[in-house]
Amino acid sequence: MRRVFAFLPRLFAGESVRTHLRDREARLAHMALHDQETGLGNRLSLERLASGPGRTYVILLCVDRFEVVRNAIGYDSMARLLVTLGHRLSALSGGAPVARIGGGTLGLVFSSDSDESAVALAARLCEAAHAPVILNGAPVDIALTAGVARAGELNQSVPSPVDRASIALDQARATRRRAAAFDADRYGDPAGNLSLVSEIMAAMDNNELVLAYQPKYDFRTERISGVEALMRWTHPRRGCVSPDLFIGMAEETGHIRPLTEWVIRRAIADQKVLAAAGHALTVSVNVSGRLLSDESFAEFALAEVAASAADLCFEITETAVMDNPELALHIIARFAEAGIAVSLDDYGAGLSSLTYLKQIRADELKIDKSFILGLDQSSRDALLVKSTIDLAHSLGLKVTAEGVETPTALALLRGMGCDLAQGYLIGRPVPLAALTEQLAGPTVETSLARQA
Repeated sequence: MRRVFAFLPRLFAGESVRTHLRDREARLAHMALHDQETGLGNRLSLERLASGPGRTYVILLCVDRFEVVRNAIGYDSMARLLVTLGHRLSALSGGAPVARIGGGTLGLVFSSDSDESAVALAARLCEAAHAPVILNGAPVDIALTAGVARAGELNQSVPSPVDRASIALDQARATRRRAAAFDADRYGDPAGNLSLVSEIMAAMDNNELVLAYQPKYDFRTERISGVEALMRWTHPRRGCVSPDLFIGMAEETGHIRPLTEWVIRRAIADQKVLAAAGHALTVSVNVSGRLLSDESFAEFALAEVAASAADLCFEITETAVMDNPELALHIIARFAEAGIAVSLDDYGAGLSSLTYLKQIRADELKIDKSFILGLDQSSRDALLVKSTIDLAHSLGLKVTAEGVETPTALALLRGMGCDLAQGYLIGRPVPLAALTEQLAGPTVETSLARQA
């Protein structure tokens, strides 16, 4: 009996060690899947969730100006902000686990039927999470930008869906959109794309660049009243190069000005051809925000328009004035005074600001296609579109809806009082010769009646 009692302490000690080891293993397993600063899941946990079955998407949401906010409120408060934000996003997404990928970036996994609906959901999450976070009794205003990528999609250059979502986040920031899906064409082959930089300028001289024109339909006249000029590049070896790729590279390398000048000259020449054929159309040209701080570009554009008496519209994003607001607004005002119409492009997709909307001397507001594509399926999108139309009209702006692809969307927009429609239902971007043939044919209304 003494031997038994003598063994009991060693038995309990052994059990205590085993318990300690199990607890230690559990803690290590938890640490491997969780962020130590916030207690939220980490990248590994997100990747495991993304590897599950079904059509799933990874969404990364990043706090805008993260370092500025963190420096203002401190590291501890930022950690609490991220925890609060994580719980808010989880609740908004039906209880989906939220992970912290690093810095001010949070991620989650959800199911969706398409890239478009996934991006729309991401944009709604950004909007819904925009409410201030209360820390130490004081509100902290935050804004989010999102990147979306489909899990299970084969991509040799970027195999991880989390990495693709991170690239999509960068693409959203680059285009100043609230949310964007991973664009493989735009990302392309980073190493191979370096050679394109030196070829962009030669492409103009070698007639590799052309303009395609997408028509804009006027609800009042039931005719095509304008077109948007879009650059297309057919590379001798690589074939068609994505506009998002080469235009983005042109902006980064400083080639965007000569490209835009080429577009303006070509658009003016093509407009004369259209006028000679009996089609007096306004031609819209996209102008980068970088050029709104370039007074010499403004002088060029004003001189070209004055010499040709062209009817041009410059499409800009409302956030294009952010880098140098005073100079940009001055240049835009000069365009307006010279009779060049100004259109606010992609409204609602970027960092929309009523302040800039009030200050910019614009003639037109273009509602981003992300709201129009789901117009006949989402009452929320319909409400946002109708309120945007009413707001624009109250400011004296015409409204163009982008991404009109169905007769139902066209009918809804007409009922909402929209002025113009643009999208595949109206017409795809086509070269000048094809556009001239289309304009000589039946009206859009006649074509739709025949389809019915």
